[in-house]
Amino acid sequence: MLNNVWDILEIYLKVILLTTSMRDFFGNIIKQNPFTGRRVSKRQIKRDILAENRQRGKAGEDAYRMNAALRGVEVERVPRGRDFIERKRDLITGRVTSTKHVEVKTGNAKLSKLQKKTKKNTSNYKVVRERDQFW
Repeated sequence: MLNNVWDILEIYLKVILLTTSMRDFFGNIIKQNPFTGRRVSKRQIKRDILAENRQRGKAGEDAYRMNAALRGVEVERVPRGRDFIERKRDLITGRVTSTKHVEVKTGNAKLSKLQKKTKKNTSNYKVVRERDQFW
């Protein structure tokens, strides 16, 4: 349990240190640099928000991988239409007993057109919502 907490704390610190825009106590983006007094451009704010979203998504995928490993499931990364293929194997024979296509989402992120199409055409498609740890 303690090791898991340290992993989560490490991910949180990476997210904080890698973002260039700053937030106030309530989580709102500060639109003026407190050190120089200059305004931050809207383009830069959007860039920073997208970078934060990418980091949250990667953290969610890492959390899912860790949970799958704890459940004893084999997870393989797939680049198109879904995030992972999850395989359960029989302990004795080593054969694959079930296969699922998994899409990991964090927060209130929506499925893209390709992901919706894949979900519609695939019977074993599962959307997993990873809970935001610190947001």
